Amino acid sequence: DPPMDALPPSVLPAGVRGRVLPGINGLDIHVLEAGFEPKGRPAVMLLHGFPECWYAWHPQIEALSQAGYQVFAPEMRGYGQSSAPRDPAAYDLLTLCGDIQAAMDALGQTRVAVVGHDWGAPVAWHLALLEPARVQALGALSVPFGGRPKRPAIEMMRTAYAGRFHYILYFQQPGLAEAELDADIGRSLRLLLGGLGGALLADKAADAKLFDGLADLPLPTWCSPELFAVYARTFAGRGFYGALNWYRNFERNWQRTEPLAELQVRQPTLFLLGEHDPVGRFEAPTLARMAAKVPLLEQHLLPGCGHWLQSEDGPRVNTLLLDFLGRHYPAV
Repeated sequence: DPPMDALPPSVLPAGVRGRVLPGINGLDIHVLEAGFEPKGRPAVMLLHGFPECWYAWHPQIEALSQAGYQVFAPEMRGYGQSSAPRDPAAYDLLTLCGDIQAAMDALGQTRVAVVGHDWGAPVAWHLALLEPARVQALGALSVPFGGRPKRPAIEMMRTAYAGRFHYILYFQQPGLAEAELDADIGRSLRLLLGGLGGALLADKAADAKLFDGLADLPLPTWCSPELFAVYARTFAGRGFYGALNWYRNFERNWQRTEPLAELQVRQPTLFLLGEHDPVGRFEAPTLARMAAKVPLLEQHLLPGCGHWLQSEDGPRVNTLLLDFLGRHYPAV
């Protein structure tokens, strides 16, 4: 991959710098940072999901840094210039949390607010459980928290979708989904970013592929060519194996989180969900349980939005996030 300073200025916003943190939980983590002057600003950690990159947060990076926060947006394990082990077992949830804990140690951050979207949200939820003193406030977008299930979620999916397609079941066999998604990275990203509902909610046979029945799509209106270029560069040369490995640890996640099973998320928490987000349909039972597990919960449904909230309605997300942080984790 070319170095970060090879990106065009329109992609790397003014006041944003990238650096690689070596030896973080056994690998290298690439982190984008803004608001680093003056020193001592309160820190906000932004955790992206699938199939995204740090640049998905660029509207929030700008707004938060201008509001007086120091902002860190790591490329998560398996993405971009961060390390991407081949072994799926290297991507269990507590290991992913360990990456961010070690990064916070390396960055000298003893008090942070953590905000996660999509797969970044479960990492954020569990960091709140693991780090009740360091994580001062929490934001989660799209993926709710209902506590540890009574059995691994993948077992429940196999029962509920016996004989039918489900994207997470399709992602389980290493190499299968990679062959489809890596064949044309640009097309795969356009279909995921612009046609997520069709890919995730289609009723089709268990042996179908993710994009069966979907025609190619243009970029959605919220996705600029600059944004798409950074997304595509995140997967160029490597493909999707690291990102897909996150989905291959449901049983391992369930086993490793047993000590956290009875804990509540005690931090002030902001949860945002798009009105048309297909994940909201899948996670309806979890949404119903969330208030009992997150007593200091503030929820907002964003009208007209799908899954990609930060980009689809960046101004609204920024308003809600800054208001929430201003009350619970102020910049000054």
